[in-house]
Amino acid sequence: MPKLSCRVLFAALLIASLAALLVRFPIHRLLNPHAAMDPDSELEFEMPGVLRVYKTGRVERFDGTETVPPCPDGDPANGVASKDIVLDPAAGISARLYLPAGVDAGKKLPVVVFFHGGAFMVHTAASPLYHIYAASLAAAVPAVVVSVDYRLAPEHRIPAAYDDAFAALKAVIAACRADGAEAEAEPWLASHGDASRIVLAGDSAGGNMAHNVAIRLRKEGGIEGYGDMVSGVVLLYPYFWGKEPLGAEPTDPGYRAMFDPTWEFICGGKFGLDHPYVNPMASPEELRQLGSRRVLVTTADQCWFVERARAYAEGIKKCGWEGELEFYETKGEAHVFFLPKHGSEKAVKELALVAEFVRRC
Repeated sequence: MPKLSCRVLFAALLIASLAALLVRFPIHRLLNPHAAMDPDSELEFEMPGVLRVYKTGRVERFDGTETVPPCPDGDPANGVASKDIVLDPAAGISARLYLPAGVDAGKKLPVVVFFHGGAFMVHTAASPLYHIYAASLAAAVPAVVVSVDYRLAPEHRIPAAYDDAFAALKAVIAACRADGAEAEAEPWLASHGDASRIVLAGDSAGGNMAHNVAIRLRKEGGIEGYGDMVSGVVLLYPYFWGKEPLGAEPTDPGYRAMFDPTWEFICGGKFGLDHPYVNPMASPEELRQLGSRRVLVTTADQCWFVERARAYAEGIKKCGWEGELEFYETKGEAHVFFLPKHGSEKAVKELALVAEFVRRC
């Protein structure tokens, strides 16, 4: 085969490069660089590795999309049975329910109403990490755990998640107080759920939700026939933020630009960075209305929101709230480390702490 001259080889490479350019940028875009882009390729918001949202409204999720089925016959790891239920048919709210092994008929257990994290935008109750945690918690207490599915942003912006969480609490209370013989009664909750020992819990965004449900419970005068207090609130690495840095939070604008736009996006710009939804420490008069007399706050020294958790713990003690606060900080770990490292020594220790707190409620 004859050797190609340098000139011919260069020409061939040039033609190939031009062809690739035309594939990526059509001729009308090259001739008119101000021509409108395809709106389905223009980003409105991106959280790298988590999701992308396009200006057309199309959403691509990369995290929290994997699911696992429930274990109605008991989890091989701990014997905990689980099933998916509809908590509120009218509102379309579902949940995954967990029942410990070996519970005697009619024996009442504390009920943990759990809200998963995921920046209000990803994950479900069926996500593997949350399935493992909820089952582990149910076994450790033991307790009935109700892991709630709620509407996610951006399809449903804040306060949709809060509305679903509050509706879920009301549905759980009603189910626990129902006569087990009623046709529509959820049997696990009716037989084993103790309505007088309900604990709200959640991690990250779910911790934010647990706090806001407890606030709403008391602000709205409670739930008819139940009252305005739950037995306990567990905030695991809660997602709180604010306009101004707290403590040792980085002041670098580039760092804060990773977090400030996220809240604005998930609430559609309706609630500012110092709104009590996301910065309860900015409104101590509202913080004191928390609908529980027992609160556990956990965090880690490398968590993004560690300063917020510390400030929350200090703020609730100073605002006039009357109750017992427990604060626990893990050293050398990051945000919600106990989920991916659920079998580690530190994660097991924290789970035991949460279980003991629920038992005391």
